[in-house]
Amino acid sequence: MFINLFITFIYQPFFNILVGFYWILGQFTVGKPDMGIAVILLTVLIRILLLPISLAGDRSEIERREIAKKVRDIEELYATEPIKIEKEKRKILVKSRKVMVGELFNLFIQVSIALMLWKIFKTGLEGEDIHLIYQFMPKFDLPFNLMFLGKYDLSRTNIFLNLVQTFLIFFLESISLFTSPYKVSRHEVVRLQLVLPLVSFIIFMGLPAGKKLFVITSLIFSIIITIFKAIKRKYSSYKFIKAEKDAQKQNHKEKVGEEKIVVAVK
Repeated sequence: MFINLFITFIYQPFFNILVGFYWILGQFTVGKPDMGIAVILLTVLIRILLLPISLAGDRSEIERREIAKKVRDIEELYATEPIKIEKEKRKILVKSRKVMVGELFNLFIQVSIALMLWKIFKTGLEGEDIHLIYQFMPKFDLPFNLMFLGKYDLSRTNIFLNLVQTFLIFFLESISLFTSPYKVSRHEVVRLQLVLPLVSFIIFMGLPAGKKLFVITSLIFSIIITIFKAIKRKYSSYKFIKAEKDAQKQNHKEKVGEEKIVVAVK
């Protein structure tokens, strides 16, 4: 039952959107559409749809850090009372149900997208899921053109795209650490800037280029969003500092004015 629901409400709509992008590209390329570009368009669409969840994740990160701080405080306060520690931890978790539900929902979305992509590149692009195309969809030629830019076969692994993906992961994590409003530990630097890119290179080495193209596009989107958030934080900080300086100047003017009045009265 779960599989049928997944196919009907998640996989089939997005597979049809991908095929729709492919058909539209065919109209602009005189019948020579590029499935790789269609994958890029689908990736951008998915990331735009998930943007509210991504922004909500920023708020959840603040709440998670606050919860972690409370837990550490409890462990220090009741260091010699393990039963009391567990009791207080449960109280915190009960109060933080909203965060936990949000995390579970986010996990569900991520797993659903991962399964959808797995099926698209496993059976969809190979033409096995043509029966899932909606009847109102326009006609298109088969098989799909899986040569991205005429060079990269989406159905096969590609070392160059793997290297690009690894570099983008390193770049994204570097920007995230550099612009993070929180204190960054040495452990986080090693784990995110060194270990994560290296492990991802090994894990994604055997994946087809189509999946790498999705990840690459998603990483570029994340880099843009991260830079935008950093600029927004800087601007907010600038406005706050400017407002404080203006308030200080105003207070100074008022104080000087009051002193002049006192002198004039004397």
